[in-house]
Amino acid sequence: MSLVSEIAAGVVLLDGGLATRLEARGHDLSDSLWSARLLLEQPQEVRAAHADFFAAGARVAITASYQLSETGLRAAGRDAGALEPALRRSVTLAREAARETESDDPRPRFVAASVGPYGAALADGSEYRGDYGLTVAQLRAWHRPRLEILADAGADVLALETVPCLAEAEALVAEVDRLGVPAWLSMTPDGARTRLGEPLGAAFAIAASSRHVVAVGANCFDPGGAATVLTEAGRAAPGLPRLLYPNSGETWDARARRWTGSPTIGAAAAAAWVAGGARLVGGCCRVSPELIAAMKKGLTEGRPSG
Repeated sequence: MSLVSEIAAGVVLLDGGLATRLEARGHDLSDSLWSARLLLEQPQEVRAAHADFFAAGARVAITASYQLSETGLRAAGRDAGALEPALRRSVTLAREAARETESDDPRPRFVAASVGPYGAALADGSEYRGDYGLTVAQLRAWHRPRLEILADAGADVLALETVPCLAEAEALVAEVDRLGVPAWLSMTPDGARTRLGEPLGAAFAIAASSRHVVAVGANCFDPGGAATVLTEAGRAAPGLPRLLYPNSGETWDARARRWTGSPTIGAAAAAAWVAGGARLVGGCCRVSPELIAAMKKGLTEGRPSG
């Protein structure tokens, strides 16, 4: 069964924050390659983190390829020739984790190959601003090599995620159409706007024009904005399933360099998102396997406790 048919049949639970889980397993991810460094140095840990989320009830693993690019590897002093094997390895590890935990849940499991934005490779926060100053053609050319590799690596879908601006959404969708592979488009919004200040609905309309985009929505944002995302996606792309995988709801204190507050997502949030029209739900930064398990409980019981 394909992921597309699974979405059509019911709600699909995604995983949570892969980097969050890797840090909880004792890894320092403070370098510019972030979780992608472990693909190069300790791939077994990436596989184990995926398995933790599958064991918690997730049915889709999003790969550790978010930060991988020739640009990022060179900036980190690595051989750019490591890009292709690392991208392929990211899909293989997720697939292996799915097989290793099959006995926990007989339902099929899927792999989404993460395609992060251009700003992620710069490791300067511009992925949350979108102020690259690059044209659509330049962004297409930059994304093309890794999109081609991931499209051939055997993932069920390309996760075009944390996209902050219309130009990058247009570039990514155009490349997916050229390749002819399924993908979802997930923006990182600021209310009803992109991070660059453009209408969020315009990004979803770009996705709706594609024959290969299978879902639209948002990730890496405050969960308080979930209803706005669902409304904008439903209005601009009414024929496409909607997805949400926001951050935990905790707040980053830049001065103290720590997270504060408590998570605001869990069983109740997942149930509310589905009631609002979401078909794929999960989490991003600070979302642990425990929170994914709580979301699963809310989805399966239909009587969330929080």
